[in-house]
Amino acid sequence: MRITAAVARAPGSPFVLETLDLDDPRPDEILVRVAAAGLCHTDLVAKAAAPAGPAVLGHEGAGVVERVGGAVRGVRPGDRVVLSYRSCRACRLCRAGRTAYCERTALLNNSGRRADGSATMWRDGTPVAGSFFGQSSFASHALASADNAVVVGRGADLTRAAPLGCGFQTGAGAVLNVLRPEPGARLVIYGAGSVGLAALLAAGAAGVRGAVAVDVRPGRRALAVRLGADAALDPDAGDLVAAVRGATGGGATHALDTTGVPSVVAAAAKALAPTGTLVVVGLGEAELTVDVRDIMVGGKTVRGCVEGDAVPERFIPRLLALQADGRFPVGDLVTVYPFAEINRAVADHCSGAAVKPVLVW
Repeated sequence: MRITAAVARAPGSPFVLETLDLDDPRPDEILVRVAAAGLCHTDLVAKAAAPAGPAVLGHEGAGVVERVGGAVRGVRPGDRVVLSYRSCRACRLCRAGRTAYCERTALLNNSGRRADGSATMWRDGTPVAGSFFGQSSFASHALASADNAVVVGRGADLTRAAPLGCGFQTGAGAVLNVLRPEPGARLVIYGAGSVGLAALLAAGAAGVRGAVAVDVRPGRRALAVRLGADAALDPDAGDLVAAVRGATGGGATHALDTTGVPSVVAAAAKALAPTGTLVVVGLGEAELTVDVRDIMVGGKTVRGCVEGDAVPERFIPRLLALQADGRFPVGDLVTVYPFAEINRAVADHCSGAAVKPVLVW
């Protein structure tokens, strides 16, 4: 079928709306008419890292199912769905409920093609890289699978639900699934973007009070305080470790880094209280230096986290229930843009003018 998609033709080029051909759904696939798609930092990282050539990105899609393949179960035409990452559901980690660490993650989410190597999108007979996170939702329509489509109620606002597929899921899951702070915890969140602020909201939903946010942007620090942080620190204002220890009464019991900045991650580890835990979710430099002696003597834990350690079909409904209850007000983070203005959304994301851009048709 003919679709409209925002195509990235080279790492440094803007997105361009183009008409493409999308395959019909195979027996294990579903066709989704995209209503909204969040713009995530990962989309821009993938665009910057990709070799020259056309690609359709987007991995926080939400929309309405139009067609399903004959082997699909649990998803029907007319269902409203939020799309998330793919997993094989058959490897050792998937069978253990650790789908975010699926042994076939790269093949299923980042190869630009189906798992069998076939393309899903074409322009004038030439393949266009797609299947990004099993969806490529920067398009009017997306091919997905039952394993990465979460059916949601008709009352769900898809513009607010779309980012649950990755960014909001990552931040909230890091808190609720991994850190699991008690109400009296001293939580510090490094980076008050969409992931960090979703983590802050999730901490509030869990009863944590007195969280501290760290961000270089004054506007983001002010927003963090408005959303429930007791304090917001500028990491460039002086000794960050001392500032965090002062704001937390001796150090963080729980911390989350969303920045990926090596110096910030190192400071976050140093600023932990004894036996504290730091979870790292930011995509940044591949290497950093930490004080291993401090980690060992303090009994500290530093660990990575993908997609909030979430199984989407269980966790996304949990977040939607919190949202409906008024305990996860992510609407404060969302700025809506027409799909035709995707490049303005990218610019606003990069400048910090928008926390979480969501593109709508």
